[in-house]
Amino acid sequence: MKFFFFILFIFSQFNVTSKEILDTDKTDTLNLFPTRKKIVIISELSAFTISLIGLNQLWYAGYPRSKFHFINDNKEWMQMDKLGHMTTSYYGGVAGIKAYRWAGFERKKAIWYGGMTGSFFLSIIEFLDGTSKEWGASAGDLLSNTLGSLMAIGQELSWNEQRILLKYSYNSSKYAALNPEQLGSNYLERPLKDYNGQTYWISLNIKSLLLSDDRNFPAWLNIAIGHGADKMTQPYPASLYTAGNEFERQFYMSFDIDLNKIKTKNQFVNSVLHFFGFIKFPAPTIEINNGKLIFHPIYF
Repeated sequence: MKFFFFILFIFSQFNVTSKEILDTDKTDTLNLFPTRKKIVIISELSAFTISLIGLNQLWYAGYPRSKFHFINDNKEWMQMDKLGHMTTSYYGGVAGIKAYRWAGFERKKAIWYGGMTGSFFLSIIEFLDGTSKEWGASAGDLLSNTLGSLMAIGQELSWNEQRILLKYSYNSSKYAALNPEQLGSNYLERPLKDYNGQTYWISLNIKSLLLSDDRNFPAWLNIAIGHGADKMTQPYPASLYTAGNEFERQFYMSFDIDLNKIKTKNQFVNSVLHFFGFIKFPAPTIEINNGKLIFHPIYF
């Protein structure tokens, strides 16, 4: 998950711009569709090209090359990196669907083409990993990318909206300082690299899934189930290297807010809320850790 926020930043332009279609006269919009299609296609091709060249020069150029190859890293980091891939691909797909709809593509084409955007984009990283001697392409990463895209596509085909969201939160951990090269050496790197502090959530919208007929129930209230891990200073449990504590897997249950369901009269405010919708909202949380129940008055 080297470029989690980098990817979200690129596709955020689609996430904001695509909302214009809701406020545009239908006749005018039809006239704009050919231009919008060109904008989306050129923007994506440009993003792919710039990313391939940029990531290669900024990250991979300093490491030795090899023939394209795969590695099996499915047991690393308690699968936290796989959840990161899935979440990133999901939001790339959500933004891609909005962009293709804004451009005027037929509904199913917009959903499938746009929904796979995250997977296609992340395949750049897998290609570069696969040609680097230091790493290697990961079948587990590719599967996680695909699952994230399919989650966005499936909901859009079924409901024309995202009722089940993937979300992210981060709390600083003491373990990053023990391996700063892999877990981050400063406060900017650690939210991206320190898997001990990351939590990945599946956030379910209560009203749209269960209480759609109840007009008084808040449309923005969600229930979230989270997954985290702790005591990880290396990719594999300490017992594989030296004697020490084993990794800990953690599960969480909490309330959440779906910022996409909050509408204001200010379009800019709406766009800002929607852009940060991938972040789990701080709320009272129950943690399950090694069979123990722990209550957090506020957990992020």
